[in-house]
Amino acid sequence: MFIRCTNSSDTHTELYNSDGTITGYDMRECACCGGWFIVIGDTTYRFYELPKGSNIFFELETYPIEVKLDWKKSPTPCMGDEIVVERIKKKY
Repeated sequence: MFIRCTNSSDTHTELYNSDGTITGYDMRECACCGGWFIVIGDTTYRFYELPKGSNIFFELETYPIEVKLDWKKSPTPCMGDEIVVERIKKKY
């Protein structure tokens, strides 16, 4: 029989589907541009908004921002690199 001791914060660890790095704002000027660049794996995507309850405040952050997130491809892409962030949390 094995007994595992854990810190109380370990018991509340939230699982996310992906790790990512927000690298900055898309400053290009085009009809489909804008949003923030995020690298997930070896692919760069863009997203336009954060879900409610995230602990990220872009005006206070220094890039790059390491995050954990749940996401899906945008159902209505304009350029094809857009995603919808369903849940996101900054890594500490």
